[in-house]
Amino acid sequence: MDAKKCDVDLTQAYRLLHPKHTVLLSCTDKKGTPNIITLAWCMPVSVKPPMLALSIRPTRHSYKMIEETKEFVINIPTMSIIKETLFCGRRSGKQHDKFKETGLTPLPAKIVKPPIIKECIAHLECKLHQKIPAGDHDILVGEIFAAYVNEGVFDKIYDLNKVKPIHHMGGDDFATLAPKVIRPQLES
Repeated sequence: MDAKKCDVDLTQAYRLLHPKHTVLLSCTDKKGTPNIITLAWCMPVSVKPPMLALSIRPTRHSYKMIEETKEFVINIPTMSIIKETLFCGRRSGKQHDKFKETGLTPLPAKIVKPPIIKECIAHLECKLHQKIPAGDHDILVGEIFAAYVNEGVFDKIYDLNKVKPIHHMGGDDFATLAPKVIRPQLES
């Protein structure tokens, strides 16, 4: 049965690419003041060297902090901190101490100055490699210098019986994955 195709307003076209894995980016300014921003626009772009790209509006407080220090951490939250994740995406670090107000715990990173977030299950420590203007956002490419995860939840893929990753649907809506991994077998 052929489905009828419906036009989508171009201001909402990006949501056709959702759900998107949601991350918490931690950063600091030159004084060491930490901040957190919630992002759904983050993806790997290179294996050798390991790099990722994220998209942030240049008007964001965290963007300016990354510009100053050239460092950030991508922290992987789970559904256990969904309210804190939404809070960090809806409040500005200019007016809010997001660590204090959410109760999230900053811990020292291994290589970079910005802290990791204890309540997250995985961390990718990055240094800014490149900035690319892209409309009302900039693409920031970060090189990954350290990556680590909570013991027992990852063996080349997450154990979805133990981890409930957050996926952004759009607006204030989120989802998680069913604890089922499908590996199709192709004939040779």
